[in-house]
Amino acid sequence: MPEPLRLLQVGAGGMGRAWLRTIAANPDVELVGLVDLDVDVARAAADEHGLRDLPVATSMAELSVLFEAVVDVTVPVAHPKVSVEALLRGVPVLCEKPLAETVRECLQMAAASELSGQLLMVSQSRRYFRAVNAFQRQLAELGPIGTLSCEFYKAPHFSGFRERMAEPLLVDMAIHQFDLSRKLIGSEPVSVYCDSYNPSWSWFDGNAAASAIFTYADGTRFAFTGSWCAAGLETSWNGRWRASTPGGTATWDGDNPPVAELASGEALRAVMADEPEEIAGSLVEFVDAVRTSEHPQSEVHSNVISLAMVESAVRSANTGAPVRIADVITEAYTEALATTQDPDLLATLKSWADPLTAVGLKP
Repeated sequence: MPEPLRLLQVGAGGMGRAWLRTIAANPDVELVGLVDLDVDVARAAADEHGLRDLPVATSMAELSVLFEAVVDVTVPVAHPKVSVEALLRGVPVLCEKPLAETVRECLQMAAASELSGQLLMVSQSRRYFRAVNAFQRQLAELGPIGTLSCEFYKAPHFSGFRERMAEPLLVDMAIHQFDLSRKLIGSEPVSVYCDSYNPSWSWFDGNAAASAIFTYADGTRFAFTGSWCAAGLETSWNGRWRASTPGGTATWDGDNPPVAELASGEALRAVMADEPEEIAGSLVEFVDAVRTSEHPQSEVHSNVISLAMVESAVRSANTGAPVRIADVITEAYTEALATTQDPDLLATLKSWADPLTAVGLKP
């Protein structure tokens, strides 16, 4: 058996603590250091998890330990700085979602991955539910998807920054469902029309509800509708899904095994495999990808498209018109060229014949 992969974790907040537990439960990895801007927070988090001898610091540069990979669990605004620094130090990175706040920054991070020759993978943890994989297997048997829909209705009282955001549902939550639609459909989005609004009883300053329809390259339509101020009969945090195909229909309530019925009326059973779920699944795939050099789900170039779906939906909601995903990525690439100061990163960006091809979205 190979030696455990030596990990450095950056970020010791609430999600950081979840990652500490996940890393501790995986025998294929070993945590060798913890970094946080507040070293007292890092020390407290390590001690709470029985890691009293774990080195802690306020930066990667302060630690003298040898690490082979970084798990970036900082706040989204810090992801570009932390992940790029690690990549340019010559180590692969597993970064919490969202990859960054803008598509422009995502493209710069993709360039850093290319420049360093190191893997940058995003932890889109909702791809790793056993029920999602069972749902995907059912869809493969039923045939090409015509329509995929997701309803998302919750009523969380977060307080803090989320309740002050202009588009809290789209920006902070919908990337989960948008990204999952790509996994289930197996094609890439072309355009979106989105309408966002704020119900009169909402406790959010910005738009806490939205409906979006994405058109995919294979003709599939993905319809998302949701609200973060919908008390009563709430859905799962994963949403409630339905897929229509020529062979029948499949549904998933977001929590339990999916249900499918063939056009003949016969039930199609769900095959639930014994697979690691959520961030544990992300970590397993990351370690395997580092060791085998295989291409994982949510590799940085591909994940750019998921964030572009969010940015496109917000733009459509603001303008009242459909938005092409390719246009958002192309404009972000122009911005990246104009704002990248590192000459090596800039040269890498300029080496792309086309930004759409670079992220796997055909022009």
